[in-house]
Amino acid sequence: MNNLSGFAALDANPLSKTCYLGTHHNRFNLLQRPRNVVVCSVKPSVASPSLLSVAGSPNSGPNRIESLTQVSGVLGCQWGDEGKGKLVDILAEHFDIVARCQGGANAGHTIYNAEGKKFALHLIPSGILNEDTLCVIGNGVVVHLPGLFKEIDGLESNGVSCKGRILVSDRAHLLFDFHQAVDGLRESELAKSFIGTTKRGIGPCYSSKVIRNGIRVGDLRHMDTLPQKLDLLLSDAASRFKGFEYGPQMLREEVEKYKRFAERLEPFIADTVLVVNEAISEKKKILVEGGQATMLDIDFGTYPFVTSSSPSAGGICTGLGIAPRVLGDLVGVVKAYTTRVGSGPFPTENLGKEGDLLRLQGQEFGTTTGRPRRCGWLDIVALKYCCQINGFSSLNLTKLDVLSDFPAIQLGVAYKTSDGTPIKSFPGDLRLLEQVKVEYEVLPGWNTDISNVRSYSELPKAARQYVERIEELVGVPIHYIGVGPGRDALIYK
Repeated sequence: MNNLSGFAALDANPLSKTCYLGTHHNRFNLLQRPRNVVVCSVKPSVASPSLLSVAGSPNSGPNRIESLTQVSGVLGCQWGDEGKGKLVDILAEHFDIVARCQGGANAGHTIYNAEGKKFALHLIPSGILNEDTLCVIGNGVVVHLPGLFKEIDGLESNGVSCKGRILVSDRAHLLFDFHQAVDGLRESELAKSFIGTTKRGIGPCYSSKVIRNGIRVGDLRHMDTLPQKLDLLLSDAASRFKGFEYGPQMLREEVEKYKRFAERLEPFIADTVLVVNEAISEKKKILVEGGQATMLDIDFGTYPFVTSSSPSAGGICTGLGIAPRVLGDLVGVVKAYTTRVGSGPFPTENLGKEGDLLRLQGQEFGTTTGRPRRCGWLDIVALKYCCQINGFSSLNLTKLDVLSDFPAIQLGVAYKTSDGTPIKSFPGDLRLLEQVKVEYEVLPGWNTDISNVRSYSELPKAARQYVERIEELVGVPIHYIGVGPGRDALIYK
């Protein structure tokens, strides 16, 4: 039966040497190799003054924010969940536009307003709490309309006005409910080698985009051709997955639903390439908010245990339609330790009591999925790799307060092969990555609560040594230090 029958009349509107060696448990089934760990103890070095700024200098505090370039970006340095949303929320007051350039509702950014009320955002840029900020969802984002409308309704019901403050690119691709169903079927099909996605349909939607049968936001303005395009998408999914049932009734219901969605979305739809480039010409300030992080990048991450887009610097240009030459400061956001959700290699993962304590103290459960995150020490090798790829001008070290109860803190500073050969950079070969020995430096803890500290000079000496050792190892200054979830829990360095 032709699933398109009955649609012809539809109109168009609407990131002192060896102490022990230990085998690391394999957390994913693709590779069956043990991972070894080398722990070393070193005396913390003093970082080079040329890299660091002095607390209380003219560049400290809000002056740092004001000095950011016209087009700046905030990107993740690990496997996501670093706390990018909080920094974006704080910086947004000083920018005219905050824009998302890639990913979809698999991003989960938690922010708090001035009264301490919590907001969990997935598609809408984290600048939405600043009433003078225009929020742009760029062409590189995949948009699930029911989820977008739910976020808008939630914000509006809590007194956050969205009218006239959100623009959605007409070139952005639509993510349908069936993409989410296909995501789950795909994970089931992979069985023991599953990726560990959020099952939000992100990968299948980007797949539709790349094989050129996707449906874009602008297509909602042409309801006369939507049934044919949607039928092609649904038929393709049904032919690929036995568990996906598709018939004319499903098509009819989807078209009617999206006809209503089109009417509601119409005021938000814009040529955001034009909007953003005109804003640049008018000298307006634009802040780009990355979703996920570089270690999940489709090209540079731990493939195939990655996301389906480019959460690194390159994704800004392709996801917003702006020229590379206009990009200025990029701030990398990195936790004081490391976490990841889902399957895939994690060299510094700690499966013992320390990892459990990190999870408990850091409340490491996914904003989007609620899944407990895998936890471990800060991986300097991975961080240097991310800094190299993105060219960060500064870093935001988040959740430093989580480390306050540890008597000693480790930094994963180098990788070696099983025969002791140094590995110069983060490897792309997953089998090699699973075999690496991680060399650690052990630094003293500070054993005191720092959540109420607001000046860098007031941090315990051991905490400052930790921050400065990271700067020395990575070669990028840390300008912002998070010591709690609230807006005010930020130290400018």
